[in-house]
Amino acid sequence: MRIALFGTSADPPTTAHGDILQWLSDRYDRVLVWAADNPFKVQQTPLPLRQTMLGLLVQHLNCPNIEHRAELSHRYTLHSVEAARAQWPQDSFTLVVGSDVLPKLRHWYRVEDLLRQVSLLVLQRPGVVIDREDWQALQTLCHHLELANYRGPEVSSTTYRQKGDPQQLLPAIAQYIQQQGLYS
Repeated sequence: MRIALFGTSADPPTTAHGDILQWLSDRYDRVLVWAADNPFKVQQTPLPLRQTMLGLLVQHLNCPNIEHRAELSHRYTLHSVEAARAQWPQDSFTLVVGSDVLPKLRHWYRVEDLLRQVSLLVLQRPGVVIDREDWQALQTLCHHLELANYRGPEVSSTTYRQKGDPQQLLPAIAQYIQQQGLYS
């Protein structure tokens, strides 16, 4: 079985996250998604709240091969991959990342160990130019690296946090944010 692993900050999860998950579900047997604490980001919304919002998104998508797997969440992606591998030892894994993380990816915790265990699929983020040096460095570290033929909507969690446009969110997530008093 081919499994896509998509750990995301989901702060908050937007319609773009939903679009990515739908796109992945058409290409993989199983898509596992979780919210994670990114060690390179500061002042994130508490993880339990982001997990709840991501769960609402997955529930809304109602796609049987997309699974919200909060138990895979870890500060270090290597541990998330190892947890998935322990549950599905015979399957192949593709780690899905946005192009915005490429400059920092070489500095991830035990990145060589991580990239030996997975293929890497990079999704081009709108407005993010992939640096040739970053790409070449990843090619030497990763046994299988691919730039996805995917163009997502120009929506981001950062833009939502800065401008508060509810059109970027599912109504259930917007309602949850309002109930919890988040991002005000």
